[in-house]
Amino acid sequence: MEQPNNNYIEQLSGDSIDFREKMIAILKRELPEEITTFQNQIQNSNFAEAAQSVHKLKHKISILGLEKSYYIAEEFEKQLKKNNTALQSDFKAILEKMQQFVQEL
Repeated sequence: MEQPNNNYIEQLSGDSIDFREKMIAILKRELPEEITTFQNQIQNSNFAEAAQSVHKLKHKISILGLEKSYYIAEEFEKQLKKNNTALQSDFKAILEKMQQFVQEL
């Protein structure tokens, strides 16, 4: 499985350490909140809302350079709209890798 990275954040921030730190702070604050929201929606079988959460999380997946994971998330979002959770374990693994990586930034 591919690994998260901060290449995109580094490209965006260039020489601005302040911008880099702000981006990381946003990730550290928002990612756990969005994951918790998603998990609650799945637990309550609110699949349409969970699909919206996956859509939001796709942005963070892309920021962390997870290209293959982005496509899994995209497919999972489509499936959730049809009340299908077949990719849930794959998506959960992606979220866990992201969360661990962001905590270590």
